[in-house]
Amino acid sequence: MDDKMRLLAAGNLLEAHTWKGMLESSGMAVELKGEALLGGVGELPTGIQNVELWVAEIDYVNAKTQMASINAERPQWKCVNCHEVNEASFELCWNCSAERSEKYS
Repeated sequence: MDDKMRLLAAGNLLEAHTWKGMLESSGMAVELKGEALLGGVGELPTGIQNVELWVAEIDYVNAKTQMASINAERPQWKCVNCHEVNEASFELCWNCSAERSEKYS
């Protein structure tokens, strides 16, 4: 059985599933942990509300490289409507739901 390593922890379930799909499409087995705990947001301590992506130890370096390339290609962006900074993976502003602008932070 392969040893697994935690690739990252994120609070955004949609983003975690997107990353999982991207890594799986590259032939890596990815395990999501903590998904069921997100139903307890507000009731559970914030430290255990993260979704974690785990990969086999032999895939860790490749997965880390792919994750870094995502962040390099799509920087955070600032909403032209409310001026809130949004993560690269968001297509709508998390604050006002305006569509993604081309103004990068």
